[in-house]
Amino acid sequence: MSWLSELPALLREAAPVMARGTGYTLAFAVAAMVGGLVLGFPAAVLRVAPWRPLRWLASLYVSVFRGTPLLVQLFVIYYGLPSIGIEFGPVTAGVLALSLNAGAYLSESLRGAILGVRQGQWHAGFSLGLTYGQTLGLVILPQALRVAVPALSNTLISLIKDTALVSFLAVSELMSSTQELVAVTFRPMPLYVAAAAVYWVLSLLFEALQRRAERHFNRAQG
Repeated sequence: MSWLSELPALLREAAPVMARGTGYTLAFAVAAMVGGLVLGFPAAVLRVAPWRPLRWLASLYVSVFRGTPLLVQLFVIYYGLPSIGIEFGPVTAGVLALSLNAGAYLSESLRGAILGVRQGQWHAGFSLGLTYGQTLGLVILPQALRVAVPALSNTLISLIKDTALVSFLAVSELMSSTQELVAVTFRPMPLYVAAAAVYWVLSLLFEALQRRAERHFNRAQG
């Protein structure tokens, strides 16, 4: 247990490297969340749309990226695609894989929220002379987004943890930075515990933001 006496100095030395890694982790998570929404929102809309071919394509996308491990998706994009002439840098490959994966899960969350809106709301929109798209955008989606806030927040929290897999692409996010420190200091226990604590704190932060967003939407609804 002699390392306990060295722990404060070790963590002080590790703090700048881990802080930089945490910044990369947040950047990856936010970029992937934005990318996931860009992909997941239209996929959710298409999955409830009356056009069967587009609905089938959206369902196929969701099935593939929910049904395969994220690590495999990272390897396919970064190591596999160059064999057919498509090549991405590690950062781009990481964000793309995380976005595609998140988009599939966000699509399901948004689709469930859309389907959770009472059918009478559709009829009310049509009775006012609104088209399908207008009813969806003006009547259904504002209500669905309120319902979807917890699921969207959960996806963001999951993304923060999933960014650890990007370390396999030699990107210096939090986990990769921690592994580099372990290789130099030979102190895996305190450093990995410190990394876990950082992930936990980030999750708590976004959980607090989720609760604030829920209160905001509940006041708006009231």
